Amino acid sequence: MDDEVKVVSAERVIAASPEAVFELIADPEQQPRWDGNDNLAAAEPGQRVRGVGDVFTMRLTMGEDRENHVVEFEEGRRIAWLPAPAGAETPGHLWRWELAPLADGRTLVRHTYDWRGLTDPDRVSTARATTESSLHASIDRLAALAEQG
Repeated sequence: MDDEVKVVSAERVIAASPEAVFELIADPEQQPRWDGNDNLAAAEPGQRVRGVGDVFTMRLTMGEDRENHVVEFEEGRRIAWLPAPAGAETPGHLWRWELAPLADGRTLVRHTYDWRGLTDPDRVSTARATTESSLHASIDRLAALAEQG
């Protein structure tokens, strides 16, 4: 029986509105600015995610392109995508962001990496290396951007 943990989450309160935080997440052009894994190099402008079924493309620091297939979306509250090499099927790992407004104008942000559906054995070591601390690195960078307004 496989008892390996394949869902990792981190959360933090950010002193900014859910709308401000969400805009930084849902606009792929902004993602390299807060990526705590330092593997996102760039994204073309104009790819702002609007709903489930959208696909946005990122250039990785390794030089390859990644297509991200949006599978969950609620404006200002939740977004999740399954990445895949350009033109390929998704190998089954999911990145999710959930935002909850707090009464004082701040936002509780939860970032989750879920690789329970991962089908590519070559990606398992990378999946295992994605820890709560690497997720926190992204949230902390996101907070710094959102809080500076």
